[in-house]
Amino acid sequence: MGNSYEESCTRGMRIQNWKNHKRITIFPGEYYVAHEDVLITTLLGSCVSACLYDPYNKIVGMNHFLLSSRRYAKSLPVCTTDAGRYGIHSMELLINEMWNQGAQRGNLKAKAFGGGSILKPADAFTSNFFTVGEVNVRFIIEFFQNEKIPLVSSDLGGTVGRVINFYSEDFSVYVRKMVAKSVSVVKREEQYWEKSIQKQEESETQIDLW
Repeated sequence: MGNSYEESCTRGMRIQNWKNHKRITIFPGEYYVAHEDVLITTLLGSCVSACLYDPYNKIVGMNHFLLSSRRYAKSLPVCTTDAGRYGIHSMELLINEMWNQGAQRGNLKAKAFGGGSILKPADAFTSNFFTVGEVNVRFIIEFFQNEKIPLVSSDLGGTVGRVINFYSEDFSVYVRKMVAKSVSVVKREEQYWEKSIQKQEESETQIDLW
């Protein structure tokens, strides 16, 4: 069922209002927190974005990250893997910055987006392993369950890319879907994924000298 005339007008007016506020675009590996009227936007493929907000203190934050591992075994909880720990670190950076700006953890609510299956490791086609998008979806759901942060709404998975617009005034998120294979997001995320894996593997082989 379509929106009523009043709902359509309100939505149109809100989109126009975006032009009167600061617009922030974030890229893979980045996050942004604000205590002001702002529109935070990003382009997602297999990556995920968590849109967090404290509705009482009017503080919002959004990140854009991708768990990086060459194999995602279905038998393991994602949050306990090396890739999962990277995701937890990304979430902690976002939440800590929201605290720094006055948010209260007990007030936090979340919306989550992305995780399209557009990046596929070689092992992902077997029944024992997740695709990159699937593991990101699984991680973000597990994280909010473990941290007891309400996931108010989400648009996760599938085979599409998404443009996400997070509006701080009323915490709404507008999503525009696209055929992921027709846009540069695939190549960009492949490069980000490989770079993250390399960085993670290098850190694991470092020797501490005491």
